[in-house]
Amino acid sequence: MDTAYVTLSRQSGLMNEMRLVANNIANANTTGYRQQGLVFSEFIRDMPNNPPLSMSRAEVRNTSLQQGVLTETGGQFDFAIEGDGFFMVETPEGNRLTRAGSFSPNVEGDLVAMDGARVLDSNGSPVFIPPDAASIDVGNDGTLSVDGQLLGQIGVYQVAEPKDLVREGNTRFRPQGDIDPVDEPVVLHRFLEGSNVNAIQQVTRLVEIQRAYELGQSFLETEDERVRGALKALMR
Repeated sequence: MDTAYVTLSRQSGLMNEMRLVANNIANANTTGYRQQGLVFSEFIRDMPNNPPLSMSRAEVRNTSLQQGVLTETGGQFDFAIEGDGFFMVETPEGNRLTRAGSFSPNVEGDLVAMDGARVLDSNGSPVFIPPDAASIDVGNDGTLSVDGQLLGQIGVYQVAEPKDLVREGNTRFRPQGDIDPVDEPVVLHRFLEGSNVNAIQQVTRLVEIQRAYELGQSFLETEDERVRGALKALMR
């Protein structure tokens, strides 16, 4: 049964990758989406009185931090980060990082994301927009001025390692470890950053995974027939 176990471990990893790649394709037009990948590794199990059994594992996800396309929208509260860093928003579960910069003020004047999560400034406090503001100006470093008066700076944060980011949903990450403000952030006003998914590459990869999975399934069926044949021969 060792052959079946090894093949099943590979099939399980391919199925996980297929779901992940399909999700990448589905979010090819999602603002601020970061493409995901799956890392395959070898798992060796010691077998008493037998050679060790080598199986594959595909449980580690990695996230591409490559810059997405920056598109000018003209939206008064649309922001995009050029280069490294993330916006930080306040959620009931804690602070989260995101590259999706489509914001708007709520009834209290706080700048919020689409789901109402408050955007935080460089000091970790909510960004406030006066309801009676006539003009809003944003500097290249994210400094926010309303009617010529400086109010603060939109926060841009980073983590030490990409592995410290735990994905929650499609565009948010839960940071693990230390979070530090970016020293010289570049924030573009009236711009949004698109998904960094390479759709053609991902569709090609999906086809490759499907073919590999079908090949593995065919092998399992052949192996099953071989085992059944051997059992029948032994029972005669």
